[in-house]
Amino acid sequence: MAEPIWHLALRREWDEAVATGRYEWSTLGTPLAQQGFVHASTREQVDGVARAFYAAVTEPMVLLELDTAALEAAGSPVRWEDVPGAGGPFPHVYGPVPVHAVVAVTPYAVGDPVPPAG
Repeated sequence: MAEPIWHLALRREWDEAVATGRYEWSTLGTPLAQQGFVHASTREQVDGVARAFYAAVTEPMVLLELDTAALEAAGSPVRWEDVPGAGGPFPHVYGPVPVHAVVAVTPYAVGDPVPPAG
């Protein structure tokens, strides 16, 4: 497996993805169709993203570990792009995330450690 990337998701949105076969949310409250890509992070970036954008979330969340090679093979390329003020490039997935490209799903709350790549 290529180096994984991670994405924070609401549990209910992940459950919908399992039912349909693909995850189509960019980030909290923003669908892929509106944003144009799915926001993702490196293992080291997850905590900062969680604290900046998910601190007020009260519903259950999960952390999705994504296989970048599986994303590419499914036609959802990963591009590393600078985010103003973020101090380094972030991975963005340009297309839906097929559920088979998710290699681990972990319940997550802001401040939780990121589990080792699976």
